[in-house]
Amino acid sequence: MGGVRELAVSFVVPGPCGVAVRDRLKHLTPQDERVLRAVGAHQGALASGDLKARCADGLEHSAQTWAARKRELTARSSSRIAGAITKATHDQWALARRCQAAHIQSLEAGIRTLRHRLSLPIGKRGTKRAAGGYHSKGEWFRKSRRLAALEARHAAVVADRQAGRVRVVRGGKRLLNTRHHLTRAQLTEDQWRQRWEAERWFIAADGESGKGFGNETIRVTPDGEVSIRLPAPLAHLANARHGRYTFTSTVAFAHRGAEWADRIEAHRAVAYRIHLDTDRGRWYLTASWQRPVVKTVPLETARARGMIGVDTNADHFAAYHLDRHGNPIGDPHRFPYDLSGTAGHRDAQIRHALTRLINWAKSAGVAAIGIEDLDFTTEKTREKHGRRKRFRQLLSGIPTGKLKARLVSMAAEHGLAIVAVDPAYTSLWGAQHWQKPLATPHRTMSRHDAAGIAIGRRALGHPVRRRTAPPPHDRSDRAGHRTAQAGPGDPGREGTRPPTTDHAPRGVSPSGKRKREPSAPNTVRDAPSTQQWVQDSLTHTG
Repeated sequence: MGGVRELAVSFVVPGPCGVAVRDRLKHLTPQDERVLRAVGAHQGALASGDLKARCADGLEHSAQTWAARKRELTARSSSRIAGAITKATHDQWALARRCQAAHIQSLEAGIRTLRHRLSLPIGKRGTKRAAGGYHSKGEWFRKSRRLAALEARHAAVVADRQAGRVRVVRGGKRLLNTRHHLTRAQLTEDQWRQRWEAERWFIAADGESGKGFGNETIRVTPDGEVSIRLPAPLAHLANARHGRYTFTSTVAFAHRGAEWADRIEAHRAVAYRIHLDTDRGRWYLTASWQRPVVKTVPLETARARGMIGVDTNADHFAAYHLDRHGNPIGDPHRFPYDLSGTAGHRDAQIRHALTRLINWAKSAGVAAIGIEDLDFTTEKTREKHGRRKRFRQLLSGIPTGKLKARLVSMAAEHGLAIVAVDPAYTSLWGAQHWQKPLATPHRTMSRHDAAGIAIGRRALGHPVRRRTAPPPHDRSDRAGHRTAQAGPGDPGREGTRPPTTDHAPRGVSPSGKRKREPSAPNTVRDAPSTQQWVQDSLTHTG
């Protein structure tokens, strides 16, 4: 294949296994807010201490140390709150370990690139597969210093991983660093302090099946009444029996409200989390629960009614509808979005674009959407792309992880499957085989639109090329038919076509009527071309 790497097999992405809905706690009294702040600060301090103890255990952690930590927290809160805190601690520690492993891989990729380029002669040109040498002695020296810094950083991170040490900041490292740049962040010290304290609070409780309304610590009745079991040191703030505090605010989940009501009426587990949005001054309640694992549809079933191929770009989705034989249908569709601004704005833009994409896929009558299995972890290093800073920022701005999660969860609600394909060569081969043939005076085909066709065909199990080369005309019996075409039982398959202008004799139209030859012009510029480019019909070829 001339150096082309082996492509990964396409697969149907498993559906979501969890649900989360949110509603605002409105009309809280000053006493309600004081109770929430007191509970959040108290349990947040417990969570910080537990995380410190877990990080100190490192790789020596065991079930006995976990039980000891939980017993200590139970005496200062309750058994259910202690269980929620220790579980959140373990999840945070595990996430830090995964991030640490990803950081090591990124450092190793940069070190390999630097070592390769430093080993080459200065000024040596690179190839498509590998970068060349550095342009000058000065750049070579600076990159050698960069290599030494990366190796020292890599050694330190590897030593931390082997020792079981992780770097974790409750409240977030970014918010912590914002304290040193308040002017740039347009925050006062009091505003930053309020945000910092709110991020470190802990007002959450895991659900438990068989208990009242699915949760004993934070309870929400079918009427929307919210109450919380106070920890032992704050029991004097209770306004209800059994050390509970009932809020004046009620909630009503507009989204999935019926599903939530069915769960709590059957006393099935529902987890709750209460948090404060300091920018708006609003309190929110988030309810979440697990779903049974939905069995994914077979790949052949997902391909039965065609596919929507989607090419992900920095500012839009380029999508194309293909039938089950891989033939493009209609015109390309583009769904733009803007990834500038705040995280909330970017998330809303992604959701709106995906909503339009899914609605179009439903109207097209397909059962699946094909998308690239993108991961830019190894593509964002400055060692690989050098001075192409804007390109690295472009890659970093594409939210591949959030996009996958959003698309899978939203598509599952509409009964659509997601088929993930290998992203290799989709833009290159799509532009090579599909961009020019589909371009017409009334249809503009971009490289991204052609890539959407390549992705859809790969998801359908077809090669990206439109057609294979035909057999020699004088050896058709020995060479056989095309290797990629619809089967004999498919209606509308490729068959005998009427003669076109490039096959009929000169002066004979496809209808068989002979036309008068045009008169010879006086100048070469006015001479009409006798050669016409005739586009092959895009019939049912595999």
